[in-house]
Amino acid sequence: MSRRVLEHLEVADCLQLLGSVSLGRVVYTEKALPAIRPVNHVLDGDAVVIRSHLDGGLATAVGSGRGMVVAYEADDIDPVEQLGWSVVVTGVAHLVADSREVARFEILLRPWVDIAMDCVIRVEPRLVTGYRLVDPGVVSRR
Repeated sequence: MSRRVLEHLEVADCLQLLGSVSLGRVVYTEKALPAIRPVNHVLDGDAVVIRSHLDGGLATAVGSGRGMVVAYEADDIDPVEQLGWSVVVTGVAHLVADSREVARFEILLRPWVDIAMDCVIRVEPRLVTGYRLVDPGVVSRR
């Protein structure tokens, strides 16, 4: 197997790929240390929306009212073929306060874990980056 080439993705391609999967990882600061949690998501325009529980570290940190800088990463990489992609959205996370919006996301975004997910968090992107691992002998799928 030949070595793979790393291809930079445009923002629109990143968002399209991010919308094609439902699981990723949110990276945030908890007690001055980095924390990473797997969560499911939906896209709302270019914003990433996740649900959390009010007692969780992420909701507590984001709930301060000022918002919090977070990163959200999702990928789809085949470990056998060593092909795939990774997208990172870096932005400011805020609790969604509008009750109609919360109700809409409660329908669209079902938690995977058996725990009350009683808050909705929206990550407004400031930076969207992505890369695709491609076979150098095959033309890019742009």
